[in-house]
Amino acid sequence: MNIETLRMFCLVVDTGSISQAAKLSYVSQPAVTKQMHQLETTYNTLLFDRTDGRLLLTDSGKILYPFAKSIVAEFNRSKAIIAENQTTFHQSLNIGASLTIGEYLLPGLLGRFKQQHPELNVSLLVENTPRIIEALLDNVIDLALVEGIVQDDNLVVENIADDELVLIHSPGHRWKDRESIDVAELAEEHMLWREPASGTRLIIENFLKTNGVLDQMQSYMDLGSTQAIKSAVEAGLGVSIVSRLAVTRELTQGVLSEAKIKDVHFKRNLWLVKQKQRFSKNSATNFEAFISNNT
Repeated sequence: MNIETLRMFCLVVDTGSISQAAKLSYVSQPAVTKQMHQLETTYNTLLFDRTDGRLLLTDSGKILYPFAKSIVAEFNRSKAIIAENQTTFHQSLNIGASLTIGEYLLPGLLGRFKQQHPELNVSLLVENTPRIIEALLDNVIDLALVEGIVQDDNLVVENIADDELVLIHSPGHRWKDRESIDVAELAEEHMLWREPASGTRLIIENFLKTNGVLDQMQSYMDLGSTQAIKSAVEAGLGVSIVSRLAVTRELTQGVLSEAKIKDVHFKRNLWLVKQKQRFSKNSATNFEAFISNNT
């Protein structure tokens, strides 16, 4: 048994899935399964109950989990502190971002930051908000930038910018000559959604629920990326609400059109998230300051 095996055990517990833990760690599912079997052999007990297709902790697994979490956290902290004090340490910065931020906001910002700090080895993980927060809690990344709502007492959440959400449709849609529409008219349309775990979708659903429209709507299509939604809207398959960051070019080129919703200014917060107690790298501190001054 080693630290990596304990780290993988914690990740499996946190994600509730061997396949998700394998994906986040960029290893194969059989490799993770083998590590879990080795851990069970070490402790001479079953740690997971795999009946009925679900992965649940046994009583032994529940006892081990907080110890494993603490051991992994302390090991990572010791590595970070020692490495930070080595004069020859090659600095690194591991950023995680939810899809809209990672695809449309961060590339330009990271490019300018890298020009100011050419010595840094910068990596960017782009996933939906829940997976990015999992990666942060498991010390896979140093900082997270997300648009979804984050509620965790172990994390520090700071607003770094505002983002406008816009209602888009194809240029030939019946709304093309309208100055604005009523929010109730959304119930008459085919709504194209991001996947249920998407932070953007949760925000939109809460807005529509507050306005009494959500229960009247039927989800026409779920798509796994903003790019897929833009293509579907352009093809006339339906309408959607997306970040303005994601459609600025298409709106300018006339490939997509925007419909204003009467008396609605649809904005959301973009968040920078970090761990409360994790040792802060100089590179992460520098990037935080850069983000504050450039968003």
